[in-house]
Amino acid sequence: MNELKGKVAVVTGGASGIGLATVEAFLEKGCKVVLSDYDVESGEKHVDRLKDKGEVIFIKADVSKEEEVESLVNEAVEKFGSLDIIFNNAGIGAQGETHELSYEDYSKVIKINQDGVFFGSKHAVRKMRENGGGVVINTASILGVVGEPTAFAYNASKGAVVMMTKSLALQYAKDNIRCAAIAPGYVETGMVNREALGEYYDNLVDKHPIGRLGQPEEIAHAAVFIAENEFVTGITLLVDGGYTAL
Repeated sequence: MNELKGKVAVVTGGASGIGLATVEAFLEKGCKVVLSDYDVESGEKHVDRLKDKGEVIFIKADVSKEEEVESLVNEAVEKFGSLDIIFNNAGIGAQGETHELSYEDYSKVIKINQDGVFFGSKHAVRKMRENGGGVVINTASILGVVGEPTAFAYNASKGAVVMMTKSLALQYAKDNIRCAAIAPGYVETGMVNREALGEYYDNLVDKHPIGRLGQPEEIAHAAVFIAENEFVTGITLLVDGGYTAL
């Protein structure tokens, strides 16, 4: 098992939901954590709240911009001396009829969900090769594995993440770098809850045989498992309450 105490972890999209839960989970394991997000106010607020739990800093980054992701990785290494884990988690959702989808809206989803994984992986791997290894964890989705009629751009981006993960795992195994993805089902967050979704909430629950939506902490636990287990690489770990078993 990979001992996480003292390891340096970067989490993108770390100011809310799955990302924030994973920041907290890595801190509990004794990691030094960089919480990165586009939302400066929320990011700094959570870092201030979590400081008594371990070494944690905030670095702003828009993952759709390569120069900002490169700067994020470089700053993390400058602050903590190395980079052992990156969780490419930042992402956005989008729904709508494909024939009415603008290229601008399509491109925004691809730039954040897909390009963000490329930029994070590219620059993290450069540092990890220098350090003798590391772990790249990507947030995919159940919609990277199964289709959704009104999620064309999101399906495209998350399906790409699944295959990018396999490619990275094969390329860099020789460098002691592991890469795996997590494919969550629908998870209770600020955007996915009964108040926000109304009657559609129950429809989502019905798609999960386990009878409920996931919790951010359950996805964070999967990220910790991937980081710790040295025989795990190239997989997409479904944490979906049975959604894709239907």
